[in-house]
Amino acid sequence: MSKFVSVFAPTMDGMFDYREALGFSRQTHEANLLSFDRYCVERNVHEPELTENLVWGWLNTQSAQKRAGMNNKAISIRIFAKYLAAIGQTAYILPDEMFAVKKAPAPYLFTDTELERLFSTIDNLSDMEGFYTTIAPVLFRLIYTCGLRPNEGRELRRCNINLDTGEILITKTKRHKERIVVMSDEMLDFCRRYDKRINPGDFFFPAIGEAPFTAKRMNDLFTECWQRANPKVKSLPTVRVYCLRHRFASTVLTRWLDERKDLYAMLPYLSAYMGHDTLSETAYYIHILPENLIKSAGIDWAAFERLIPEVGV
Repeated sequence: MSKFVSVFAPTMDGMFDYREALGFSRQTHEANLLSFDRYCVERNVHEPELTENLVWGWLNTQSAQKRAGMNNKAISIRIFAKYLAAIGQTAYILPDEMFAVKKAPAPYLFTDTELERLFSTIDNLSDMEGFYTTIAPVLFRLIYTCGLRPNEGRELRRCNINLDTGEILITKTKRHKERIVVMSDEMLDFCRRYDKRINPGDFFFPAIGEAPFTAKRMNDLFTECWQRANPKVKSLPTVRVYCLRHRFASTVLTRWLDERKDLYAMLPYLSAYMGHDTLSETAYYIHILPENLIKSAGIDWAAFERLIPEVGV
C-alpha cells in the first residue's frame, strides 16, 4: 500500500519502484518526499504538475531549525523532478548551480609501520574503556583483512558469519547486493576466540542494547587510536575507518604486481570481493599506488585508461 496520498502518489511510487530495481534504497529520499506529499495535500494541489512555485513553496516552509537539512530535501525533489521529465511529464528541475559538488576525501594509505603502531594501540586499549578492549581489535582487523566497508563490519549479524568455514555473508552493501567474503585462517581463529569470549547476540559486534555501533562512535574510537599511536606527530593526516579498506585494496594490487600477474585479468576478482558495481571503482585504486609501482610494466595503461574514473569513488 502506498504511503503517498497526494496527486503525485502514483509517480512517486513509480520513481521508487524504478530506483529500487536499480539497487538504490527507498529510505534515502522517502522521508523528504513524504514531507512534500503532505505539503501538496495541505495546499489542496490537484494538478500533478511540479511547478517552480510548488517546489520553492515547499522548500521555504522549512523552519530555521531544519534549514541545515534543506540541501538534502532539494536533492530529493530534484531527483523526483528528473524522473518526471524522463517519463515525459512537465517538471521544474532545480538548477545545477544550487548544488556544490562534493569531492570524495583523498584516501590515506597507511604504511606498514603506521599500521603496526595503530593496531598495537587498538590491541592495548585499557580496561577503563570497557567492551572496546574486546571488540575493537576484532572489528577493525576484520574490516582491514576482508576489505569491508565500515558499516559492513559494524552491522555484521552473528547469523551471517560461519565460524566453521570462515565465510561471511555481507548484506548491508552500498547497492543492497549480497556477496560472500572469506576470512584468512588467522582472522578466522581470531573471530572464533572472540566469539567464545563475548558470546555475541544478534550482532557480532554488539553495542549497548543489542544494537550495532553507530558510525560516529566507531570513527571517534578509530581517530582516538590513531592519535594515541602517533603522540609525537604534530600534524597528523586525517584518517577514517574506510582507510583500512583502501589499504586492503592497495595491498592486494601490490602483491599481484610483485607476483607479475596480469592486473587487467585479476581486477574482476577484486571487484567482486569488494562488492564494487563497476571495474572502474576497483581500477581507481591503481591511481593511489606508490609512484614506483604505477610505473611498473605490469600495468597496461592503454587498457586501464578506459576504466579509471576521473573522480575518485
